[in-house]
Formats: sequence, C-alpha cells, structure tokens
Amino acid sequence: MTETNQYHIPVLVDEVCEALIINPDGVYLDGTLGGGGHAAEILKRLSARALYIGMDRDPEAIEFARKRLNDYSNVIFYHGVFTELEKAMEKANVKELDGVLLDLGISGHQVDDPQRGFTFRTETKLDMRMDPTAQTVTAADILLTYDLRSLSRVFRIYGEERHSHCIARLIVKERESKPVVTSDDLIRIIDRCVPRKHVKKSYARIFQALRIEVNKELEQLREALNLALGKLRKGGRLVVISYHSLEDRAVKQFLRKQENPCECPPELPVCQCGKTPALKRIRPYLILPREEEINNNPRARSAKMRVGEKL
Repeated sequence: MTETNQYHIPVLVDEVCEALIINPDGVYLDGTLGGGGHAAEILKRLSARALYIGMDRDPEAIEFARKRLNDYSNVIFYHGVFTELEKAMEKANVKELDGVLLDLGISGHQVDDPQRGFTFRTETKLDMRMDPTAQTVTAADILLTYDLRSLSRVFRIYGEERHSHCIARLIVKERESKPVVTSDDLIRIIDRCVPRKHVKKSYARIFQALRIEVNKELEQLREALNLALGKLRKGGRLVVISYHSLEDRAVKQFLRKQENPCECPPELPVCQCGKTPALKRIRPYLILPREEEINNNPRARSAKMRVGEKL
C-alpha cells in the first residue's frame, strides 16, 4: 500500500482547521475522508471528547484512513457517499453537527492508480467509479450505450468542451466496429477533433465530464449541501473545497441562496415571502491556496474553498 504521506496531499489545511473548528469538543463530519489528510490535522486540534465522523465512498480510502488515524479513539468510519450523512450520524448516535467538511473531486491516489481509470496519462480501462465495488455504470458503459445527443450533452455540460459534438459523433461511429473501452481509445478520438495545441486541455475536460456523469457528482453535491445545512447546529460551519467551475458554481449559488432566500419581486419595499436566511457566508467568500502551497503541491492550484455558518 502507498506510504501514508503519499496517498493524497490535503489542500488548505490550516484554512480548513481555522474555518471548521468552532468547538474543540464538538462533533464534526468529514464527507470526503480520502486518505485522512485533513482528518489527521483536524483531530490534532480537537480534544479527546470531540467526535469525528469520516465518510468516503471509496473503500480503499476508508481502509487507508483507518490505519492512518489508528491512534484516535474518537473517530467513526462510514463507507458511503456523503448524501448518506444521516446514516453516518445514526451510526455515531448524534443528532447535530458542529461542522461539515466536503473536499470534492478525486484524490491523488485515485488519479495515480491506473486500474481506477481516471487518468489519460497511461492506457487503462475506462472505469472512473469512485466506489469500484458499486454496481453502477462505468465510463466505458457510458461510451458504449449513450446516444449521440446524450454523449454530446455530457461533454458540453460537464466538461465545457467546445468540440463535444465532434467527439461524441466519432465515438458513436467508432463503436459500430469496436467498443471505446480504454483511455487510449478515447484519446485517439479526441485527437481527431481537437487541434494539437489545445488537445491536453480537452483530454482533461472529457475525462472530467465522464467522471462526473459516472459518479453523479453534481446531483449528489447539491443534495449533500442541503442535508449538511439541516444537520448543523446554530453557529456550525459548512466548509467546501471544489476543484472545477461547475462544483464551485453550485457551492456559491447554494451559499448565496441560503444567505438571501427571499423570492419577492425586487420592486417590493418589504419582504412578503417570509423566507429567512439559514446561514451567512464567512469572509473572505473565496479562499485560495497560497503560492507557497501551490509550489509544494501543484494539484492545489485549482482548489477553491467557501464557508458558511448556520444561523
């Protein structure tokens, strides 16, 4: 197994701890435990009376984090997606949370393991399931079964890829004679649609789009944000780190809406809908990694952190 400090390098660690921990004796839920990088640093700052609930949909992450956090007796592990946070709380026998952390995207370990099919850097079967034990579709299944319109939509919406129709059309044509099941199969098709000077960015966009579709990431994120807000106690913090514009936009819109839920026409002088704010955004509204962190961990470059406090 990978060495502890190589599984995944957590980003914005000090910023996360500062924003999340409002009570050193509190109850905190980490919906994306990963290799336990954030958890290890947070637990150092919590008392032995605190409770930390670590969730992850990847069983490899849970296994690794168990070993990494073995010295802490106040950690509850739960294998599942963060939309199951109520079940995780039931397992821990708690009703409210002082903080929720969601570190979105994929871990360095998942990217670097060619068997998981997340990367275009080595030839591998296109899987991309964050939980490889789940009985759900893989990226290869999507490329085999989605029609032209559906494929084009996935690439356009989730990858923001301008050549989405061309790529989708060639996939549909190619699979008539040979299934598109490996990263190299897909890369060869992208190469035929995208100018060479832009092609690596298109690789990243298409692979991102497939990963989001396979794991239903945006739908589950929106659900999890609402669930987390409902379980936070007054003054509790919701801390979310995102890595691409679609995730960050969803988080930003959610926080804005919960801070100002009024649906009255702007011309009305007084609110009549009766909807009151559920949280307030914590300034600065957008927290980015410092240059020193990016130099030490280039994968941190795209990280964006936002924080809300339950009212």
